[in-house]
Amino acid sequence: MTKQKVVVAMSGGVDSSVAAALLKQQGHDVTGMMLRLWSEPGKEESNRCCTPDAMAQARRVAGILDIPFYVIDAKEVFRETVVQYFLDGYARGETPNPCLMCNRQIRWTFLLNHALALGAEFMATGHYVRIKAEGGKQKLLRAVDHSKDQSYVLHVLKQDQLAHALFPVGEFPKPEIRSIAADFGLPTASRADSQDLCFLAGEDYRGFLQRHASEILQPGEIVTTSGKLIGKHDGLANYTIGQRKGLNVASPVPLYVITKQASNNALVVGTLDELGFTDLTARDINWTSGEIPSQPFRAQVKIRYTAKEVEALVSPLEGDRVSVKFDAPVRDVTAGQAAVFYQDEVMLGGGIII
Repeated sequence: MTKQKVVVAMSGGVDSSVAAALLKQQGHDVTGMMLRLWSEPGKEESNRCCTPDAMAQARRVAGILDIPFYVIDAKEVFRETVVQYFLDGYARGETPNPCLMCNRQIRWTFLLNHALALGAEFMATGHYVRIKAEGGKQKLLRAVDHSKDQSYVLHVLKQDQLAHALFPVGEFPKPEIRSIAADFGLPTASRADSQDLCFLAGEDYRGFLQRHASEILQPGEIVTTSGKLIGKHDGLANYTIGQRKGLNVASPVPLYVITKQASNNALVVGTLDELGFTDLTARDINWTSGEIPSQPFRAQVKIRYTAKEVEALVSPLEGDRVSVKFDAPVRDVTAGQAAVFYQDEVMLGGGIII
């Protein structure tokens, strides 16, 4: 790649720091940008993505690399899109993944537009994923380090976004990224990875819902798959698919959460044998190639970020939907999470489980 103007989305973490360092080393004209995201009033120092410490770290890295650094205010758009998506999902009885909305609307729309407005040809992030140009299209590939692969949360990207995307760290194992950071003398080399949703400030999501959408935590009935009433729940959002502990119902055999019925506010429980699903339907499908498959196809399907891929037949339906039929029953299929499709190293796309 010839010298290009590249904006790096910096978080104050090691991955985005190394992305900036590698691009600068390659001779590109690099600028660092960091988003100031929404936090609950009084918890600004706890938002994992933009604490004062994280911002200071990103600014220090930019200084060491001798690159410009800007902070972009995204508080309002983040609150209106990502946080509201989180609340609306739970109101529908789903278990939403707000990182998907953040990547679609905040990083790869809001921030990308700022980068392009600065005259940048590319925007880079510290995501563990790879891009390969082939046949005039951009293919999104798993990271070299499969244990860190983040292609699941980037299934929302389209060709016009991928055409401006760079993912430098996707070519390296995570331990090597920390080693590279140390070689560059970056203070983020030993900084711990962030695992939690940034706006929860390290707290359990239930407390956040209680403060911001207590109306959705309405008590209701716990019923078996046959419809028998066996107990009461204290709000559907307090439970997850596959949950066993904390149901507070008497039963001679272990019971698990099978599904949540928002229409009648019922929590459906059953035995382990009833927990497996042989198929699912997903909506709002995005095909990263921009082309809808004309026929059913075989793929490996991932039903949540931490799940292993499973073999299935994926059949496109009308209205940006697909039907997925698994070769064997799959546990913990959860409405609101994404089903993402792979063929070997290539991530094909995905959508939201309904």
